[in-house]
Amino acid sequence: MEAIVFEEFGGPDVLHLVQSPDPHPGPGQIRVRVRAAGVNPLDYKIRRGWMEQMFPTALPATPGNEFAGVVDEVGDGVTGFVVGDEVLGWSATGAYATLALADTGTVALKPSELSWENAAALPIATETAARVLDELGVGDGDTLLLHGAAGGVGSAGVQLALARGATVIGTASPANHAYLRELGAIPVAYGGGLVDRVRAAAPQGVDAVFDAAGQGALPDSIELRGGTTERIVTIADADAAKYGVAFSGGGIERAGERLAENARTAAAGRLTVPVAQTFALGDAAKAQELSEEGHVRGKLVLLP
Repeated sequence: MEAIVFEEFGGPDVLHLVQSPDPHPGPGQIRVRVRAAGVNPLDYKIRRGWMEQMFPTALPATPGNEFAGVVDEVGDGVTGFVVGDEVLGWSATGAYATLALADTGTVALKPSELSWENAAALPIATETAARVLDELGVGDGDTLLLHGAAGGVGSAGVQLALARGATVIGTASPANHAYLRELGAIPVAYGGGLVDRVRAAAPQGVDAVFDAAGQGALPDSIELRGGTTERIVTIADADAAKYGVAFSGGGIERAGERLAENARTAAAGRLTVPVAQTFALGDAAKAQELSEEGHVRGKLVLLP
């Protein structure tokens, strides 16, 4: 098979395409021929070595966690999936590859209404957004400040929070403000003066903060929460412990059922994670470089 690997931490140039032996599924696993793989900001942070305390990485490594593809081999004891099924989910071996292994509890059948790239954009964005909203206890009447609201996780978080009856203040670059308004969020620009802009947009105050950007907004978030770290969660800032803020790394052991529900909701047009751009597998470095620059609206996707 073909796979993207990195053998040392560093910039996008450490990523390269190699020929690797085909993997074979163990008990309770399936092998998937990958048709699309999601690119997430966490991928470049792991590649940089910035997340070693939270996500230790054994080198050489293949990046990527989420995929959509076709089952082409099943391991012992597998039920519910057969060769030929179209699925989406999380990879146990790295998704930037033509073949990936997955545990059956972390995959779901792909609705025919979803394209490969749209299916690959769903797993991490929707699962992470739903998990963090649960951890924050976001519900009817809350005002949620969501950093990185135009990205894949952020845009899913906006939609799911609004569906719970919350008001969402979303930080993003000005170019993405119209998009956030379309989703139903109140956009504000990030950077210097953020506290004043958020207070102007939400004079009633902020009840919870969801940091999906990891761009140094935790001190402002704490100030906006009145000096407390309660109901602040980040999925992207490695300095979370320094500020006493909860970092949510999550777990996907039983994520298949919720993913199946989210996929059906997306297929019905009630949830969307927009695909900003697609790349060939060999252009993974370009995709991660664009992700690292920020300002991406939605998800970047590789098409092996």
